[in-house]
Amino acid sequence: MSRRGDWVYENNGGTCVAIAGADYCVVAADTRLSVGYSILTRDHSKICDLADKCVLASSGFQGDIKALHKNLAARELLYQHQHNKRMSCPAMAQLLSNTLYYKRFFPYYAFNVLGGLDSEGKGCVFTYDAVGSYERTGYSAQGTGSSLIMPVLDNQLKSPSPLLLPARDAVTPLSESEAIDLVKDVFASATERDIYTVSSICPVAKIMLLFIFVVYLLCSVLIHKHAKYAGRQVGDCSH
Repeated sequence: MSRRGDWVYENNGGTCVAIAGADYCVVAADTRLSVGYSILTRDHSKICDLADKCVLASSGFQGDIKALHKNLAARELLYQHQHNKRMSCPAMAQLLSNTLYYKRFFPYYAFNVLGGLDSEGKGCVFTYDAVGSYERTGYSAQGTGSSLIMPVLDNQLKSPSPLLLPARDAVTPLSESEAIDLVKDVFASATERDIYTVSSICPVAKIMLLFIFVVYLLCSVLIHKHAKYAGRQVGDCSH
């Protein structure tokens, strides 16, 4: 099908991942913002803190993502003033579903994964399509690298089917540190194949990235000193 001349959407790339555990939820996203083969910025967070112990990670068209996050933040603030408490993660999941479905005839071009803790303190992850259909799972990935990351998560985690009776908790058996290590590994794998994923990882890999940045600075200083020393030697020889 040919693309219309009045097409208003643009996929700015990026990947979001969430893993829920017994008492934690890890939500991570890369920070690269791209258009085609051009990188607009390497430091753009795709994660938005919306409610109490609840964050939303979104990939897709950044104009729609910003509008969606702003809409949800305003609705959550109204809820907070009316009920004198912050919205829970499952309630925010339902609100996001309603908001996306309301725009189904001209949808937000955003691929969302919502993660946080429920009222019992258990980790929860909600994954969405473009028009608001959603499901609570133990893990999810959205964005340009999701087709590369989901098979790895399926192999390592594999939540029980929601069709099984009696129902079982959709939480992963990993500890929090193991889940963070797994998120780092899947992002490293996706980076090898997807040009729109990872300039850095926000927020789970800050320590690793800080170490890399320090090593880079030390190497730059050593190279600069070596260049100055070599230039001074050349100057002495010319005299």
